[in-house]
Amino acid sequence: MAITTQPISPSSTRPSGAAPVAPNPAVRTPSRLDNRWMRAVVPALLIHISIGTVYCWSVFKQLIADQMRVAPSTIEWGFSLAIFFLGMSAAFLGPVVEKDIRRSALISLVCFVAGFAGTGASIAAGWLPGVFICYGAIMGVGLGVGYLTPVKNLMLWFSDNKGLATGIAVAGFGLAKAIASPVMTWLIASVGLVNMFYVLAVVYAIMMFAGFLLIRRPAGYVYSAAARVRRRTVMRRPVFWAIWLAFYLNITCGLALISQEKDILHDALAVMPRFAGLDAAAFATATAGVISTVLAVDAVFNAVGRLGFSTLSDHCRRRETSYVVIFVMSVVVCLLQVVFHSIDNGTLWMILVMLFLVNAGYGGGFSTLPVLLEQHFGMSSVSTVHGLALSAWAFAGLSGNQLASFVVTHAADQSHRYAGLIPVLAVLYAVALVAILLAMRDRKSADERDVVNVAV
Repeated sequence: MAITTQPISPSSTRPSGAAPVAPNPAVRTPSRLDNRWMRAVVPALLIHISIGTVYCWSVFKQLIADQMRVAPSTIEWGFSLAIFFLGMSAAFLGPVVEKDIRRSALISLVCFVAGFAGTGASIAAGWLPGVFICYGAIMGVGLGVGYLTPVKNLMLWFSDNKGLATGIAVAGFGLAKAIASPVMTWLIASVGLVNMFYVLAVVYAIMMFAGFLLIRRPAGYVYSAAARVRRRTVMRRPVFWAIWLAFYLNITCGLALISQEKDILHDALAVMPRFAGLDAAAFATATAGVISTVLAVDAVFNAVGRLGFSTLSDHCRRRETSYVVIFVMSVVVCLLQVVFHSIDNGTLWMILVMLFLVNAGYGGGFSTLPVLLEQHFGMSSVSTVHGLALSAWAFAGLSGNQLASFVVTHAADQSHRYAGLIPVLAVLYAVALVAILLAMRDRKSADERDVVNVAV
């Protein structure tokens, strides 16, 4: 005879006549949304794809300069300030992200959207300082807090593949330009420059608000102020500064090359037989498609590098290995340009290899950083330490483009001015390699330093 069983309800376990037990309001009832994709990956992408549009600056910077009747070099300070405030707000507000992820998501939403919309209002009013304040300072704070917010959360939810998880989020930041640039171009043509800022401010507000509503720490996670490593303690550790220097140089070199890649391609294409005999107008038309295609592929390599190098770190005994691969690769491709004079000779395939791999390494440096810091300082304070390290981004944002401009402008032979930039980058990548090798000498784990890792 078949035996059937009935599930035992909570009420059946109470003594007869006992009062019902009130639910504990502190315990959140799990829902179908409580998984690592909906609580970590989706909000990370919603936030990072929104704030990553800071890299769309080149789409509208000339239009802002024209409308406000100032030199493009003056307007460039808007972007430089945005990156500077990104890094510095991350450095100072990392503990806020550590303590309350919902609050940090809200801060990011308010500052980024207000700064983006305020930029449009400043342009409409013809108020140049307003562009610097809104796009640079206010939006910059939203960028820094928003960049940090999803990272530790992903590492907690994906404790088995932390590198892959951070790569997913940071890839969203890298792909934002490819997604938003054509949309911005269409909106500018359709509704105008100022209204483009207003329309996208609404779109980003909706996206980031959805991210705010969805993001949660995993069940069982408890914030412990006692387990947190203090910033002054972090800054006393030589290994932190070795990582900081390596990260800074990777960004500086990446920005220096990326800022000049259109001109590098232009010079290389000009000496190729296919284009050498064309007049200026025909040359511009013929090469426009080549250059735009290369820039689009750059974005793909940037995103792939963010995913690939952080995932590689998951499979290495030391996460510094990913950085070693990045810097060795970058030194080699730069030296090949020097040895074979690829820019001067128009050896396009060698130039493309350099641009694509440097872009991949540039992106990979961002995604690998948080898991590398977690290796040395523990999970309990990764947002704080990551924020401090992102100060390198602030200073690199001010120095990368300027370094390239200085080298190109002061080249002894102006006919080979872009080729002169490459050996400088090779030397800086070599210094970064030495810095990360020094970091690898720090053999003690976070556990051995009594830094508490939060178990999920």
